[in-house]
Amino acid sequence: MQLIRGLPPAGALEGGQALTVGTYDGLHLGHQALLKRLREHAGRLAVPTLMVTFEPMPREFLTPDHPPARLTSLRERWRCLEHMQLDGVCVLRFGTATRSLSADQFAQLLAERLRPSIVVVGHDFRFGKGGGGTAQMLQAAGQRLGFAVDIMAPVTLGGERLSSSAIREALAAGDLRRAERLLGRPYTMIGRVVRGEQLGRKLGFPTANLRFAHRRLPLAGIFAVRVRIQGADTALRGVASIGTRPTVGGTEPLLEVHIFDFAGDLYGREIAVECVQYLRPEVKFESLEAMVAQIHVDAAQARAVEILK
Repeated sequence: MQLIRGLPPAGALEGGQALTVGTYDGLHLGHQALLKRLREHAGRLAVPTLMVTFEPMPREFLTPDHPPARLTSLRERWRCLEHMQLDGVCVLRFGTATRSLSADQFAQLLAERLRPSIVVVGHDFRFGKGGGGTAQMLQAAGQRLGFAVDIMAPVTLGGERLSSSAIREALAAGDLRRAERLLGRPYTMIGRVVRGEQLGRKLGFPTANLRFAHRRLPLAGIFAVRVRIQGADTALRGVASIGTRPTVGGTEPLLEVHIFDFAGDLYGREIAVECVQYLRPEVKFESLEAMVAQIHVDAAQARAVEILK
């Protein structure tokens, strides 16, 4: 799978792509159904598949003071897409220039720079300045510009429409089972382990830490988790705290995971932390001693959860 940063120059791509455009936050089962449709079109037309997505997410740029909780970083989306049989992913920077494009200008850019044979989008797809373009408008533009547009109907599961918003609601409520059902996999956070303040080690619970700068997290609290280290064959058990660490005056979101019975050096290595069971909310303790006493309780509860599979 090829990563393309920014639109390629006109003529750089051979004519004919099966193309999809969207934020694809979460890559849930609805997204996966659309990508399956995309691959079917590509097979029928004998053309490669290409996803166009954005970084940052448009709503993060447009409403920086109240951005939506983000389900997946670019790294996390890439790890999911590695298993979805796409030929390429084109990441467009969403900024002032991008937001200023009219719907017609955006459709023209797709035609000139990416040269699609067909574009597959969801029924609620919006594009162009102010989100003024609809899937039906893209379909009409495609007739003028020489590409077909397939509009995917809503995908439901057990009567519930699959959407990133529904998954955000489930995670905010600590309903990991519902989130997993809609995602088609456990909710997972992926990143490279960074050095922290070594407080966990001093308290007897060393942690591997992931930072999430400029990202509003969709969940917070204490969780029983399954940890996968990139390149390792087996998963490990652990307990994780996701939040801002109010007891020690923290302000930035941080994931701290204590991996049971593990003593290796993980600094700089990529890990995937799968949230298995919500244990309790994050709280501010009156003292470090009270916090450590609760950590012992949390660890015991996490060890009792059926985690490995």
